Amino acid sequence: MAANPGGADPLTPRAKLAVTAGKAVAAASRAAGRGSGSVIGGRVALKLDPDLLGRLAQHLDVVLVSATNGKTTTTRLIAEALGAAGPVVSNALGANMPAGITSALAGGSDAKFGVIEVDEKYLAGVARDVGPKAIALLNLSRDQLDRAAETRMLAEKWREGLAGSKATIIANADDPLVVWAASSSPNVVWVAAGQEWKDDAWSCPSCGGVMQRPGDDWFCGECGFRRPAPSWALGGDHVLDPHGSAWPIQLQLPGRANKANATSSAAVAAAFGVPPQVALERMYQVQAVAGRYDVVQFMERDLRLLLAKNPAGWLETFSLIDPPPTPVILSVNARGADGTDTSWLWDVDYTRLAGHPIFVIGDRKLDLAVRLEVAGLEFTVCDSVDEAVQLAPPGRIEAIANYTAFQDLRRRVGN
Repeated sequence: MAANPGGADPLTPRAKLAVTAGKAVAAASRAAGRGSGSVIGGRVALKLDPDLLGRLAQHLDVVLVSATNGKTTTTRLIAEALGAAGPVVSNALGANMPAGITSALAGGSDAKFGVIEVDEKYLAGVARDVGPKAIALLNLSRDQLDRAAETRMLAEKWREGLAGSKATIIANADDPLVVWAASSSPNVVWVAAGQEWKDDAWSCPSCGGVMQRPGDDWFCGECGFRRPAPSWALGGDHVLDPHGSAWPIQLQLPGRANKANATSSAAVAAAFGVPPQVALERMYQVQAVAGRYDVVQFMERDLRLLLAKNPAGWLETFSLIDPPPTPVILSVNARGADGTDTSWLWDVDYTRLAGHPIFVIGDRKLDLAVRLEVAGLEFTVCDSVDEAVQLAPPGRIEAIANYTAFQDLRRRVGN
């Protein structure tokens, strides 16, 4: 959407009342120590004006970011890149459902760009409400199976919701589910961002046939559905643009997955007129994202905090931790925000932690202990992060946790 001409206020009196009420409720929630208040504030605002989300986005050029993994980090990188071209409003802390998005946009009256992370289930509805200029689709894999649909059903919802969209879709060409979902849109920019986790993409989303995956390529031998030719690509430590130029990626964030996130982010930035060199230089400023990758001091030890919510996320995280004998703390909960089904633990290849001293905490530490025992690993079950740190041998500790366990960990270590 075009920026609001002349700075005129696009909000109706009802919308202004809704925004004011939402901010007041959010402030009360913060004062009561119940978190940021963004979700409850957004719910109140939307109750007063159900069309508020669309109204708040009227003056913004919006990009939506959705995926199973990496959307919070990619949203942060895109926001940093687009800041080169004007003020940005973003739900940078990850409140990614309509209420949290509404709260974030309510603080962006002077912004030019809206960079919005969206939960996979809500992508089509939010896109309908805000009329985005671009949508970034990174990946789809199993996650919260008791809450979310299986991946093929999510891809179908995306495909239906994006059919005929006027937005530029920036999509990962290496994920067959993402490609199938994005292919209903007439304007797609394909990015070769990679796909290390392939266990959700062995059957063709188009016909159900068996997917052939020679090397980095993929195709269905039955219906002909295949990997599209990308115009952007991650090539080692460089972003390769559509003109064949290679731009160096220099991030403070670790791992191959974040280089892939930077590649998609550069493609998004280019859709808004920000050159790759400028975009990538600005991304270097990002040191951590909502506590992820932070190194904190706790009990006179260095802990690096890492979030891993599902099998694909754990696989990527294992690839970036320091090698043995670095001690590792694993923490798993199964609360509402995590999904209460812990069967996904059996899809994670924990043998990659062989040689690390392992300490297990969290609400579901016994579930995880059984999984590690079956994997043939040695580990210690602890009642708290304090006990785990006391028992850990010298050196920096890698602390890997799923969503609510990660929040528990941050509160305890003062991050």
